[in-house]
Amino acid sequence: MDGLERNMKGEAVDKLLIIGVDVVAIAVLTFGVYFPRHHRRDLVAAFLGINVGVLATTMVLASAPVGAGLGLGLFGVLSIIRLRSSEIAQHEIAYYFAALALGLLAGLSDTLGPLSGGLMALIVAALFGGDHPALFGRHRQQTMLLDRAFTDETALRAHLEGRLGARVLNLTVRHVDTVNDTTLVELRYVLPATVGAARADRVGAA
Repeated sequence: MDGLERNMKGEAVDKLLIIGVDVVAIAVLTFGVYFPRHHRRDLVAAFLGINVGVLATTMVLASAPVGAGLGLGLFGVLSIIRLRSSEIAQHEIAYYFAALALGLLAGLSDTLGPLSGGLMALIVAALFGGDHPALFGRHRQQTMLLDRAFTDETALRAHLEGRLGARVLNLTVRHVDTVNDTTLVELRYVLPATVGAARADRVGAA
């Protein structure tokens, strides 16, 4: 009986340790990486809520033989619901899936082993590096509505480079209205080195 109680206490300690590590990981991801860079308050609540909710649910499901399958199904269902509910940028999708993955890794682990702990650290590190302002900091993408109908791509590229003061890498014309004299274009461009460095410094200071 004493052995059973010790085992139960040991399992409880392991679960609490896993929960603690997950809370630290999602806090670092949300408050240390995401919010200082993007300042979108509503997604802070979304990341924290989805992570803790997935953690709690998967911990319960993990006790069943089909826990892992149900956990992955939950991952897919929650992803579809969230991504269809409102517009979300590509980098925010990455944070959202990272929050889901952290919760699943913690919830489906019986103990905090080197694999699960290392994978959680890897997820946070990947978002920290992949979304860092210094990584391709001068590159931008934008959709512009121009008050002129361009049918010549060379002339359009020259016009955009003159307006932006930047080198256009590629562009896609979405719509040309010769009646109202407008052009809708999606473009990717790179800022001059001095401008990009100044903007990166301002982002880092913020």
